[in-house]
Amino acid sequence: MGIHICGAPCCWGVDDINNPHLPTWQRVLREAHEAGYSAIELGPNGWIPTDDIEGVTEELNKNQLSIVAGTIFDDMLSDDNYEKLLHQVNGICQLITKLPPLPREDGQRWPSPYMTVMDWGHDERDYAAGHSDRAPRLDEAGWAKLISHFKGLCERANSYGVRPVLHPHCGGYIEFGDEIDRLAEEIPNEMAGFVLDTGHLQYAGMDPVTWLRKYKDRLDYVHFKDIDPKVYNEVMQEHIRFFEGCARGSMCPIGQGMIDYKAVADVLDEIGYNGYITIEQECDPRNVDNSLANVKASVDFLKGIGYKI
Repeated sequence: MGIHICGAPCCWGVDDINNPHLPTWQRVLREAHEAGYSAIELGPNGWIPTDDIEGVTEELNKNQLSIVAGTIFDDMLSDDNYEKLLHQVNGICQLITKLPPLPREDGQRWPSPYMTVMDWGHDERDYAAGHSDRAPRLDEAGWAKLISHFKGLCERANSYGVRPVLHPHCGGYIEFGDEIDRLAEEIPNEMAGFVLDTGHLQYAGMDPVTWLRKYKDRLDYVHFKDIDPKVYNEVMQEHIRFFEGCARGSMCPIGQGMIDYKAVADVLDEIGYNGYITIEQECDPRNVDNSLANVKASVDFLKGIGYKI
């Protein structure tokens, strides 16, 4: 299995850059190293500074880490927000292309680092996360604008030689099967690949194995997470935002939830996936003292079924 597992700052509660309880990025890098990782994602824009290449490189080297991906996680629909997002892509790409790279695996479709691109920030969809039947869809004008903005950000990342990967995300306007299929039709593989997330697929009522197989020819990168079935069933009965459910514990260490990771490993082997997979477990940053133990539990489980760090 030519697959290596990586870390993500969200396992330490780092999702919203405006959350006053976030741990320092230096602490997260240190604990990622303690967990055995050799790579981690950059996290939300601005948390790890994009204008201090020397300082970031020093901390990464100290902890024997590389950056596997940068992230755009924001409102992709707003015209007013679009120029800000282009500026973010510039800063992220200028940083990650100058940092220590990860080796390219045999059979890996595109080399890292990637630029993960996600839509987010709409109350009407956030409160409908996981509920395809009640989630409002964009009209044709709104969809065209969303696709135009996705394409613009992808083209900007490509101009730096960074491969953009599209990430369906619960609570955004690209979450459910009809939206993923249409996104794949309108943004070609030459422009962007996919990063499919087992947890978001499961949360949205879709079988991760089916969707990993369906988009095997677009699959450049993968996210793993697991879902606590008891908490999930509770929050699905409530009017609740996606990350409010996460703060309640809807996400759990890999192997302790409802996703069949043996079946996921089998389908990745079947489709010949090689490259990098990032573990995620969204949580409340006020519980950060539990993060290292949870990360180690996920790492140990995946190593036990054949994955490498």
